[in-house]
Amino acid sequence: MAKRSQDQISAFADLVEARSTAMLRLAYAVVGDYQLAQDLLQESLVKVYVAWPRLRDGAAAEAYVRRTIVTTAISWRRRRSFHESPVDAVPEENGTDDSDRLATHDALWDHVRGLPPRQRTASVLRYYEDLSEVETADLMGCSTGTVKSQVSAALGKLRERVGPHSGVLFPDDQAVTR
Repeated sequence: MAKRSQDQISAFADLVEARSTAMLRLAYAVVGDYQLAQDLLQESLVKVYVAWPRLRDGAAAEAYVRRTIVTTAISWRRRRSFHESPVDAVPEENGTDDSDRLATHDALWDHVRGLPPRQRTASVLRYYEDLSEVETADLMGCSTGTVKSQVSAALGKLRERVGPHSGVLFPDDQAVTR
């Protein structure tokens, strides 16, 4: 194991301090459970810390952490002990105040968490993390065509679940194209 200099330790600590909230959001979006997201982020950061002395480009460290989060989540899903439990019930909408908007947001995330893992990951990386198809494909270790098909299937399932004219997915009831 390579010896870490004080500068390397400091650089890693600075990255964790500055970006841990965003990294936790990504982990949560990928696995759909807050406690699992915390575990996923912790395991990913341990892996990054071990690999830190071998990183060639410190500026790309955050991208490396994101990739580690995604690949770790994928390896978790391959384990027999990992199980997802989709949500069947959707809260009803009654108005447009903030509490209804937040309930709608929660209901949408429930639907997103109910997507198959690859569709959820592709959708989260594309629309929540605002990555391009190429960047998403690189993080997921697949082709851009796979990303396109996974996102398309995910959006189709979400539209099917929330209804075509609910305004939950797209306020103007228009499909997002990029």
